[in-house]
Amino acid sequence: MDDKLSIRINIGDKYYPLRIERNEEEIIRKAAKTINDKLTQYRGKYSERDMVDLLAMTALQYTKKYIENEFNNDLAVFNEELKQINTELEEYINQNK
Repeated sequence: MDDKLSIRINIGDKYYPLRIERNEEEIIRKAAKTINDKLTQYRGKYSERDMVDLLAMTALQYTKKYIENEFNNDLAVFNEELKQINTELEEYINQNK
């Protein structure tokens, strides 16, 4: 059985047909809402800008956050490795006093 779902998503007052996995629907709809909320915010601040400019600003902001999260996740793995090394060093020092 095909577990795909056809939906229409509104982003910036334009509808886009999508064919997605059923289990992705909630995330896709939430993502579209998040984008539209940010567009509304930018429209209030920059009413003289056209939709392409507002979409570009929105894309830039969310891409920046995505890259920051990737960087922070990379650091989290590094920090865990450092904690493990620190624990091993402390154990070694305590055993060899």
